[in-house]
Formats: sequence, structure tokens, C-alpha cells
Amino acid sequence: MRRLSATLIATLLFLIPPALLRAESTPEDNRIRIQLTSPDAVVLSSELAAKIAELPVRDGAPFKRGDKLVTFECSLYDAQLKKAQAIADSARKLLEVNRRLADLQSVGELELEQSAAKVREAEAELHYMETSVSKCVIRAPFSGRVAKRLVAEHQYVNTGTPLLDILGSEQLELQMIVPSGWLAWLKPGQRFTVNVEELGKAYQAEIVRLGARIDPLSQTIPVTGRLVKNTSELLAGMSGWAEITPP
Repeated sequence: MRRLSATLIATLLFLIPPALLRAESTPEDNRIRIQLTSPDAVVLSSELAAKIAELPVRDGAPFKRGDKLVTFECSLYDAQLKKAQAIADSARKLLEVNRRLADLQSVGELELEQSAAKVREAEAELHYMETSVSKCVIRAPFSGRVAKRLVAEHQYVNTGTPLLDILGSEQLELQMIVPSGWLAWLKPGQRFTVNVEELGKAYQAEIVRLGARIDPLSQTIPVTGRLVKNTSELLAGMSGWAEITPP
């Protein structure tokens, strides 16, 4: 019976996934592998069909929030905007004249309503052209770096064409996977030390949020942290080790 029990236990251990066995033991010295990521990672796309007039940033170039990243050749859109402005001005003047004539009972209510409708139509077209012209310049939505230029100056692009792959650098995040057993003491706001391998330096960080789901096989959960003080020498994609100890 003892031999049978030992054989049964050995068989069950063999059937248990190795990841599950590893998850039951905490990492040595509470060290967890981390990677730096940017929460602001986006591919900017064209909202116009136009030729690129200026593309001043290069791969890896830094930029600040509000900087010009792409400028389009928009002479055609500018001309259409001036035309829309002229049509809107004419429609407003006609409406004003018809209102005066209506006071004198020289025009009917139908003509007055048609004049007002023409004004609304002209103003809608004007707003559309103003919106289109505002997209002739793409400004940086945040401070960061250019990961990759996807187009070139003087290239004609269509609506929806990807232009720039950019990464934010204002606040990098730390991504890590920790044993679910750590949830007993790991809390948002908890401080820890991060050693970045590429730079050979240590930085202070804190827990920002815990994952919403535990992996049932590995018994781990994703955790996000952030650096207490961000520096320009840190880049998305760097990796290292986090040393987290219970409070």
C-alpha cells in the first residue's frame, strides 16, 4: 500500500505543470524581472490627403509637447477655406437684407427661412474647412522620442497613412510579473528599488497598480510600477531587476 501511494504521488507530481510548482515558491531575495515601457506609445497617422512639406524629426530624436512633428502642403485647403469664408459672408449679408425687407413686408417668410438655411449650410462648410486646415500641422501630443519615421518629406500620403511611431518619455512605467502570494503584502504606493542593466544604476520606484486577473496555471499576476523620479537617460525597452521586500 505504501509503495502504491508513493507511486500515485509521484505520478500526480509529474502531471502538475512545472509553472505551477515554480509559482509556489517566491523568487530568491524577492527579485523580479522588469521592463521599462511607455504608456504613451502611438503611431501618428495623416488625417488629410496631401503632400508632406516638413518632417523635421528623425529616428530617435527627442521632442517636447506641442512641437511641430509634421507639416503638410495645404495651399489647396487654404484656398477652399477662403472660398468657404466668402460664401458664408455672402449668405449672412443676404440674410440681413431679407430680414430688413421682411420688416417692410417686401419678402415672404419662405424667402427668409431659405436665407437662414443658406447661412447654416455655409457656416457648416466653413467649419469643415477650418477643421481640415487645422490638421495641416501635427503637433506632439506629449514629450518623447521618435521610434521610427514611416514616411519622408515631399511624399504624398492619403488619409490614414501612418507617419510617425512615437514614444512618450514623460513617465515611463515598469512592467513585471509577480507571484500571486505577494498580494498579501504588495500594495499600490509601496516603494522598491530597480536596477537597470543597460545603465548599471539603481533607481527608486513605487507600485502604481495591480493586475485584475491571476494566471491560474502559473499563479502569477501582472504589476505596474513607475519611477519616483524620471530621467532622460532611461529609455523604453530597458530591463533589469526589481528588489521588492515585504513592509
